Amino acid sequence: MQCPVDGETLVIAERSGVEIDYCPKCRGVWLDRGELDKIIERTAPSAPAPTSTYARDDHGARPHKKKRESFLGDLFDF
Repeated sequence: MQCPVDGETLVIAERSGVEIDYCPKCRGVWLDRGELDKIIERTAPSAPAPTSTYARDDHGARPHKKKRESFLGDLFDF
């Protein structure tokens, strides 16, 4: 299968029991129908942990918004 962006041959990788097509050149990722749902189901924690989107520094400075990290970053580390 060819990458729709640059025509490079796609590579198949398996993550969480799901085959994922990705392009090693442009790093694009393509999923078939239902694959994203399977990945989310298999990587979601059983009970969501309470998290705060704000943090204070050691000096009690005004809170600033923390950057959220995507769970996809752990899955797609090509």
